[in-house]
Amino acid sequence: MIRIEIEGHGVLVGGSLEGSARGFEAEFVRRGFTRKSLMNQLRLLAHLSRWLHAQSIDAGALTAQEVEVFLAERRRTHTGLFSRKALGPVLDWLANEGVIPADAAVVPVVADGPELAGFEEYLRAERRLADSTVAANMARARRFWAGYVVPAGGVGELTAAAVTRALLDEGVTRRPVSVKAFGYTLRSLLRFFFISGITSHDLSAATLVIRSPQPSRLPIGVSRDDVVALLTGCDRGTSAGLRDYVVLLLLARLGLRAIEVARLRLDDIDWRRGEVLVRGKGNRDERLPLTYEVGEAIVDYLHDARPSDTGFREVFAAGRAPRRPLTREAVGGIVERACDRAGLARFGAHRLRHTLGEQMVTAAVPLDAIGQVLRHTARLTTAGYARVDVTALRELAQPWPATTGGERA
Repeated sequence: MIRIEIEGHGVLVGGSLEGSARGFEAEFVRRGFTRKSLMNQLRLLAHLSRWLHAQSIDAGALTAQEVEVFLAERRRTHTGLFSRKALGPVLDWLANEGVIPADAAVVPVVADGPELAGFEEYLRAERRLADSTVAANMARARRFWAGYVVPAGGVGELTAAAVTRALLDEGVTRRPVSVKAFGYTLRSLLRFFFISGITSHDLSAATLVIRSPQPSRLPIGVSRDDVVALLTGCDRGTSAGLRDYVVLLLLARLGLRAIEVARLRLDDIDWRRGEVLVRGKGNRDERLPLTYEVGEAIVDYLHDARPSDTGFREVFAAGRAPRRPLTREAVGGIVERACDRAGLARFGAHRLRHTLGEQMVTAAVPLDAIGQVLRHTARLTTAGYARVDVTALRELAQPWPATTGGERA
């Protein structure tokens, strides 16, 4: 057993992978992992090593199914550290070093039956949902299928009572927002079963409507001064500051959604035409003008801040190892940290999109043009911005009826 010390903290590694620990540490230090991330990876390596030894499993014969067993056992008594995503860097390194078979580092693919496979194709081809949205819907559909359909003898025997019971059971251990999402997926799944002839009755009505308090749907942006404060708070003398500055500009000046910023690729920028291709909702690709301010900021980031060792085409890279593209959540984190620097109450990335919409309303831009810039699919969505022009709304308000004799007319 060996002990690896990192800035005063140690991890004991013993068992089947003890001989690989030093090389593992050196490689992950070279990749630029922070102390906390490196410690977590070493702990995962240590747990896997001890488990292999206890199970008398040769590392060179490890299978993907055995990895799943290891994770399932550890999750019962440990934290969320034990997930396939967290363990991924460990498995990939061990596989590249030839310590474990390459197949052991691959997530096992569970084959869906024809019913669920058809539902996935329906989500992609008919509803044109993004890959991440399809994946989320399929995860919920598989949970319903495994927990409620198969034990009952198949989807043909599914009843309205079983559908309702599934939603009620979800509410026992999950938050209302999760139960609501489960209900949306279940409703879509059951409608697909009916229209495709898999079931003889439409059971979607049996899904309970989960209601939770909703905030005002009035688009609320931030002031111009607040946007300036967010931008000036970025230290453009650092790589992170240059990246954050561009991200904030894309949100505030072009009205991109957080996921659209994360998806932006080098090939999406047409420098000759001054356009940027936006990969939007519903797999819709649309082009927007690339303003001089935004284009110049992107050039500065690409020349001076974007890591040269990235193996992907997405424009924005995470600042910490492992090297990967930004996610939607990371874009939201950039906005929140910018709020902290500017001394503002935290808000989400979508507030900057609303800000652009409000600015166009103030500048008397027609609603149809606002909808084109913000790439709304429904006019009703754009119509919401008409309500933020309080001055114009006052002109529409009717005067209160005159009174006579102390009574209302």
